[in-house]
Amino acid sequence: MELTQALELAGSRHQGVLTTIRRDGRPQLSNIVYSLEGTTARISVTDERAKTKNLRRDPRASLYVVGDTFWSYVVLDGTAELSPVAGTAHDGVVDELVDLYRRVRGEEHPDWDDYRRVMVEERRLVVRLHIDHAYGMITG
Repeated sequence: MELTQALELAGSRHQGVLTTIRRDGRPQLSNIVYSLEGTTARISVTDERAKTKNLRRDPRASLYVVGDTFWSYVVLDGTAELSPVAGTAHDGVVDELVDLYRRVRGEEHPDWDDYRRVMVEERRLVVRLHIDHAYGMITG
């Protein structure tokens, strides 16, 4: 499968499964929402989650995205880059989380001040998965 085909399918979606690597080498799967821009998928995560700890130890990850049927899917492999943890309501990380929210939801939040406060409170950060390989099957 060509990377461009996989990116086209993944770019039309916002839900997927992120696979990271546990300390013992087994996969850790997490349902996530994402925004794809070019060859980078951005994902909002919290600092204390297993996927975040796994990515700090080993930045290799895969994003599984299902197509229109169960038999249509792509897997995007890449290397994760983690932003700093949100520190203040108006820092660059929270600004990026606001942009990510808009791209995934396609709408404005009813209370941006509250959203920004919660991003800091939850110790959120952005995973930027830089995609370099894809496989899968697109049917129908």
